[in-house]
Amino acid sequence: MAVPFLTLNDQTTIPQLGFGTFKVPPQLTQGIVEEALAAGYRHIDTATGYHNEAEVGAAIRASGIPRENLFVTTKLWNDDQKSDDWRGAYERSLAALDIDYIDLYLIHWPMPALDKYVACWNALTTFKQEGLAKSIGVSNFLVPHLQRIIEETGVVPAVDQVELHPVFQEAELRKYLDDHDITVEAWGPLGQGRYALDDYPAITNAAIAHDKTPTQIVLRWHIQSEHVVIPKASSRAHMDENFAIFDFELTGEEMVAITALDTNQRLGGDPDQIN
Repeated sequence: MAVPFLTLNDQTTIPQLGFGTFKVPPQLTQGIVEEALAAGYRHIDTATGYHNEAEVGAAIRASGIPRENLFVTTKLWNDDQKSDDWRGAYERSLAALDIDYIDLYLIHWPMPALDKYVACWNALTTFKQEGLAKSIGVSNFLVPHLQRIIEETGVVPAVDQVELHPVFQEAELRKYLDDHDITVEAWGPLGQGRYALDDYPAITNAAIAHDKTPTQIVLRWHIQSEHVVIPKASSRAHMDENFAIFDFELTGEEMVAITALDTNQRLGGDPDQIN
């Protein structure tokens, strides 16, 4: 079944299921992304900090898929935020990917101690005005960071890409994003392998009921929660597993049971501390 699209607050659309490339080694990236595109993924998420933009671009070219049928996200890395060379960073990403525009360009981390994220956000708004990026957003921004860029620039991000999985659901942040029509994008949507999904009856019971795997249940929970979700996979079998989540629907009771697993346990870096 087809991947659904969400409409962002700038009226562009984004495929709700994408393919992540975090920690995919550059020497393996082209082959893995080619396989993901062959499996049906049309939304590819990379970043300057992943050191694999060029390989993602090579996979896109090798696929033969028309550019307008793909959605490509990349991100401004922390070192480039420090350097003030924000336009140069964007142009280097564009050159590495070897594409004419980026669908979604994000500030990777706020780095609040550096205190440049507002000025950096202003630069991204210019990129959008110039048509270099169709949509702009942020990654790992918490409520105070979002409040500040909106208050000081008047421009609301289209997306906030944040750590989000069953035991860390960012309830306060998600409410703020919902109130401001900012789309939630979940990285580490399965907990980055840091805990076993089948340890939770709420997940395993739903998996049995729908004849699906725990992974598919959690990804379906994200989809029904209206998150954009970008799992990664190195094998075609796992790519296909992650993609096969559109032929069933969790019940209201199952959704509530999985949501009740939240323990506010962050597994990745704290956006207030990464500088």
